[in-house]
Amino acid sequence: MRRLRGRFGIAAPRVAVRTHIPWYWRGLAIIVMSAAALALAGWIYDMGRRFAGFDSSHSAQEVATLRSRVQELETERVRLRGAADASESKIQIEQATQRQLTAQVGALEQENVRLREDLAAFENLVQGEGKGGGLVLSRFRVEATTTPGQYRFHLVAALNGGNKPIEFSGMLRIIATVQEGGRDVSIQIPGPNDPATAQYQVTIKHFRKLEGVFSIPPGARLKSVEARLMQGGVVKATQTAIF
Repeated sequence: MRRLRGRFGIAAPRVAVRTHIPWYWRGLAIIVMSAAALALAGWIYDMGRRFAGFDSSHSAQEVATLRSRVQELETERVRLRGAADASESKIQIEQATQRQLTAQVGALEQENVRLREDLAAFENLVQGEGKGGGLVLSRFRVEATTTPGQYRFHLVAALNGGNKPIEFSGMLRIIATVQEGGRDVSIQIPGPNDPATAQYQVTIKHFRKLEGVFSIPPGARLKSVEARLMQGGVVKATQTAIF
């Protein structure tokens, strides 16, 4: 019992357990295993990024491709914008040209109408040769202008008939009848002491077109306009336009 107690009891001698592998081999093994674990972890991380679409090289390539595509699209946008601006300028020029041509056509049509009226006046003048007559007014027109209350008149004066005088010298007078404040008012153009009176002095040898402008008071309504050719205070010819 004393021998067993001395071998297995508290008084038994101390025992040291040592490995048979040296420490430097153990350190080397730890280093190798750590490096392998890190390499495996890195490989698993890269595979995970590639699987998830976050590969750095792939992303860089995609970014470069997208930048190139953006540059191409920007160049295309600039080219298309230039073409669009050129087309817009061309359209504006064509529209302006069309408006000018339309205005010219309108002016030519008006001129054509006036020429026809002049031709008709000449024909009347020729047809009146050899007949009794004298001073004649025809083709009297009154048109509103773009200015409110302003009107433009046109008329043709001719010496007609076989006994026509050699020349007529007198004054053109316009009598405009307007409705103002519920009553009719006559406006004489040119009026007394009007500085434009000299413009209404006319001389006619054979045929002459007369035209001018006049204004009525604001708010008044034009009812009729009478054109008179006067000589020495005597009315020689008249024509009236009714509205």
